[in-house]
Amino acid sequence: MKSVILVALICLAAVAWGKPATTYTDKWDNINIDEILESNRLLKGYVDCLLDRGRCTSDAKTLKETLPDALEHDCNKCTPKQKSGSDKVISHLVNKRPDLWKELSVKYDPNNIYQEKYKDKLQTIKVKA
Repeated sequence: MKSVILVALICLAAVAWGKPATTYTDKWDNINIDEILESNRLLKGYVDCLLDRGRCTSDAKTLKETLPDALEHDCNKCTPKQKSGSDKVISHLVNKRPDLWKELSVKYDPNNIYQEKYKDKLQTIKVKA
């Protein structure tokens, strides 16, 4: 009985101390997104990382680890800069690089769950171009 109580206390302590951060790290909030989007080499590096067909920089690795959670939870842990940056990236891919958008969609949204969930936002992005 004592061991059950001890395990329960340890689990409770782990939950209390291990609360998730309210936002993703803001370490990369000042990355120049326009520079990445305007450079085929840099953009290709990020996309290749995300699609498991190339090496990942530390920035791309963080993006790759964060992306599924951000998609699933409507970017609710994103900082304001991250939300703005993601809108800019999505707009660029949808309007100027639909080939890359399609490849990323196949990997990260094979059942069109997120494209359906964010349908109105995607329509707005397509109209802005």
